[in-house]
Amino acid sequence: MKKIYKTFLRTCFFSLLLGTSLMSCSDYLDKQPEATVSGEEAFKNFRNFQGYIEEIYNCIPDKEKCNYCPSWNWGDDEIFNPEADNRMTHQADLGNFRAWQSTGNWLYKSGSPSSGAGFDHSLWPQSWYCIRKANLGLANLDKLTTATQEEKDIIAGQLYFFRAWWHFELIQYFGGLPYVDQVQDSKVKLELPRLTYQECADKIAADFRKAADLLPLNWDDTDVGKDTQGKNQLRLNKIMALGYLGKNYLWAGSPLMKNGAQVGGSQTYNYDDAYCKKAAEAFGELLGLVQSGQTQYELAEFNYKNIYNHEKASDAVSCFSDIFYTTRQNWLMPGSVEAIFRGPSRDANSSNWNTAKVFGPKVANLITQDNVIHQPTANMVNMYGMANGLPLDDPNSGFDPSHPFKNRDPRFYHDIVFDGFHYVYGTLTAEQEPYRYCELYTGGNMRPVENASRTGYFIQKLVPHTCNQGDKTYDWGGNFHCYLPYMRLSDIYLMYAEACASFGGANGRASNLQLTAEGAINKIRERCGAAHVAASYVNDNHKFMDEIRRERAVELAFEGFRFNDLQRWLLLTEYPYTVKTSQEFDRMESADFFKANDPRDARVANFRQEVILTRNFSVKHYWFPLPDNDVYLYPEFPQNPGW
Repeated sequence: MKKIYKTFLRTCFFSLLLGTSLMSCSDYLDKQPEATVSGEEAFKNFRNFQGYIEEIYNCIPDKEKCNYCPSWNWGDDEIFNPEADNRMTHQADLGNFRAWQSTGNWLYKSGSPSSGAGFDHSLWPQSWYCIRKANLGLANLDKLTTATQEEKDIIAGQLYFFRAWWHFELIQYFGGLPYVDQVQDSKVKLELPRLTYQECADKIAADFRKAADLLPLNWDDTDVGKDTQGKNQLRLNKIMALGYLGKNYLWAGSPLMKNGAQVGGSQTYNYDDAYCKKAAEAFGELLGLVQSGQTQYELAEFNYKNIYNHEKASDAVSCFSDIFYTTRQNWLMPGSVEAIFRGPSRDANSSNWNTAKVFGPKVANLITQDNVIHQPTANMVNMYGMANGLPLDDPNSGFDPSHPFKNRDPRFYHDIVFDGFHYVYGTLTAEQEPYRYCELYTGGNMRPVENASRTGYFIQKLVPHTCNQGDKTYDWGGNFHCYLPYMRLSDIYLMYAEACASFGGANGRASNLQLTAEGAINKIRERCGAAHVAASYVNDNHKFMDEIRRERAVELAFEGFRFNDLQRWLLLTEYPYTVKTSQEFDRMESADFFKANDPRDARVANFRQEVILTRNFSVKHYWFPLPDNDVYLYPEFPQNPGW
């Protein structure tokens, strides 16, 4: 805690970054010479107070662009090539969770919390800095005398939200912590005790509820938002607060938080009904507003002329891909109509500092820069079931191992690069030409472990395959901008379904919404064109929960949620979630087949999975270790068990 409190105490509100009143989302923290004001000036009116809060927005970590080769998927969903063994993804595989402090990931970077540079923003230092700022702001609300009631409510709502949000992000990884809801005095002895996870969640919930009651649905519809109308998408609102209120309650009611860390998996369906019912009510309130058309949010369309190239249909207004990246739109912020909570993401080619270059093959210099590649594990890819809605291992699914890429869930074709995929359309050198179509079968030219795919697949959900040397989407003219939202609408439907199913099965629902758990899952499947959950799963509560969890794996694949899901379900230590596998098979078609046919129609032989590694986790791995320098300071702040 020593470092934490040093951060608390060195936070200075005498030098504030104000810029102009209600700056656009792309202009956060553009400091002007006249923007440094006294503490008294900082809180006297809405413009100044909002400038004080703007810095908190700026501190939200950008998971994809916090480092040159970032790492954020630490479940069973992703693996790197061996050159990236020092990244957190592989260190997590080894059980070395202490590496969160040394691998340069979004949880911890050593930069200054108040820096405007995105590379300096990470969760641990920014959390304590921003919690301190939120508490200072709340302690000085009485100084906001020259403001309308709307202005006062919006200021208070943002401060309550941010105090809760930073605490919530921390406890997902570290378990219950002190809930710091007052400005800490440097002369007072440190003795804030660690709360249990659920005790901390109760305090977080109280702040999110206050925020939801104070914040508007849409800043564009407020007097204070008129000056920046159309540019308020990132500003906190009621939907964000309700979304996190529900998520906080669902996490508190999850098996890990109810039953404690343990191995064996016997408690994986044992939720806390009281917390889950509160979660369902919060999500029900949110979805009622969405479904009645009162908000700016809706599910993005899944309407493509060419799914492999993410080419929108002529009648498509928004598309699924737009949630994660944009191209040739002057670096437009991704998110579209579906992203709910995001931080600011300045981009004038910074997405290409490496994020655009770490998802595809490095053979023959097909993609440049560091020899680091995010790759989907075969076990994750096989979570993508069939278009008929059934998982691959269901005897009625129709899955044919001799045609393993045929009739799959439509999201498979959007997210995954597989054998025979037309990878490059542009000009290639003679050396590169053999790689125009992917050879991802066992022994194929894109299967070298050191610089291509060790699993038989690539990911293109977050970065399109055209980010390569032939198509050059990652060049300046491509205007490529990527960003991972922290929360989007389909996640809300999925969390609502889980919360309702935990106490009511497929027919479970909130008292304030007619939608059932089954209906919520089917809404997500309808969007992409996959069939509804089959009756054989609906009629068995455990099998239905398994389908909800598989739906989360597929819909939210590679977005950074998988580790926390396996953790809270008490499955992190359990087979098959402890293995990472490759897809092995023999190609039965000639190379010319793929020039004239859809790769999903190709025949293969000997289709099988092989284990690349097994993660040997124990009870202690359900929580990350806290920094030793902090836990040595006083006895009321102990280390997590086993560390």
